[in-house]
Amino acid sequence: MKCLIIAAGRGSRLSEKGDSKPLIPILGVPLLERVIRAALEGGANEFLVVTGYRGNDIRDFLNSLEGKLSVPITAIHNGEWEKENGLSVLKAQKYLDEPFLLSMSDHLFDPSIIRDLLNQPLPVNEIILGVDMGNDNPLVDMDDVTKVKIKDGKIIDIDKKLLDFDGFDTGIFCCTPAIFQALVVSEEKNGDTSLSGAIRILAGNGKAGVFDIGNRFWVDVDDASAFARAEKALMSNLRDKASDGPISRWLNRPLSMFISRRLVNTNLSPNQISLLSFSFSLLAAGLFSTRSAFFLFLGGVLAQFASVIDGCDGEVARLKFQASAYGGWLDAVLDRYADAFLLFGLTWYLFGETGKGVVLWIGFLAIIGSFVLSYSADKYDSLMKNQIRLGASLRLGRDVRVFIIFLGAIFNQVYITLIIIAVLMNLEVIRRVLICRKHE
Repeated sequence: MKCLIIAAGRGSRLSEKGDSKPLIPILGVPLLERVIRAALEGGANEFLVVTGYRGNDIRDFLNSLEGKLSVPITAIHNGEWEKENGLSVLKAQKYLDEPFLLSMSDHLFDPSIIRDLLNQPLPVNEIILGVDMGNDNPLVDMDDVTKVKIKDGKIIDIDKKLLDFDGFDTGIFCCTPAIFQALVVSEEKNGDTSLSGAIRILAGNGKAGVFDIGNRFWVDVDDASAFARAEKALMSNLRDKASDGPISRWLNRPLSMFISRRLVNTNLSPNQISLLSFSFSLLAAGLFSTRSAFFLFLGGVLAQFASVIDGCDGEVARLKFQASAYGGWLDAVLDRYADAFLLFGLTWYLFGETGKGVVLWIGFLAIIGSFVLSYSADKYDSLMKNQIRLGASLRLGRDVRVFIIFLGAIFNQVYITLIIIAVLMNLEVIRRVLICRKHE
């Protein structure tokens, strides 16, 4: 389905962030690109973007983005961009003779809203507006948001000044071409060329339906305070990853998010961040092998730092829409190598200190247990998620393993560290085998 995006205004209230509002980057990605990518993920397959202020700059950007995304993007210029937003919608009339999506270039949203909106039945000559009916959304600016009054699933009034309302206009629509005629009627009848004016015309005829978006993410990035709220919301969406272990959840993730917030404004790709984390692990292993207590301490700190950075690649990938199957696979492969080098470094350190052959066996058990634990993770996590509810939160993974290495190195307790890892990793593998066998 085609998606019409309005990107004509100047956005003077956000001018401190940049001169062209649609091109202002938020966490490394321009606002307009975020909207296009979210709609694309939601099911749109062609885009029409109405430009106005700094239209040539936006057109050049869209030409580049079209090649990057391999999706058709047509720029339509509105020379009357300083007037109400309904005129920008009208500029696209000749391009749209079938149902289409409509959104604003400064409204960010969860792609699932688009997916579910597209699944709603759309009667002929009607529109459906995505409405936030929570009325307690902390991202909403109550003084600026457009309110909606609803009765029997239909809009009966829409305005920013409504005192009695049932929800908020998210700026996400599924429209038929009837929206264009409603804009014409609104102008002729009321002198109102705003999009809300057209919705009021359709509402008066019972032609404006609603779709409750639930508690899903959306935000109107209209000024500096809304921009800050949007950044915070996008970052908070990175929390509570299902595969996070306790160390990742409570220690690594807060630190990696702090770092990722800075990394998104650099040219580092997620794969380069994965390689950077791996390099830190290699350096830590090299420090372990020097058999110096001081370098052992430094290596432990560096290993834990590498574990934190290991979370940044995925965070940056999600924030900048750069996630890929290859990137996830590369990260997993590098993690396995990093674990092997770290544990071998500790084994080498301890063998040099004691000269006992048993150390090599303990190190081997620690390495092989770690490998098999990681190998079994995907199938085990899937089973725990889909079939086994009791104990599903119990997960012993790489974050715990590296943290044990960190503690053992800084306190110079390498022998007990290797024993703990060897025992814990292999016992956890055995536990997983028994649980999966029981629930096959």
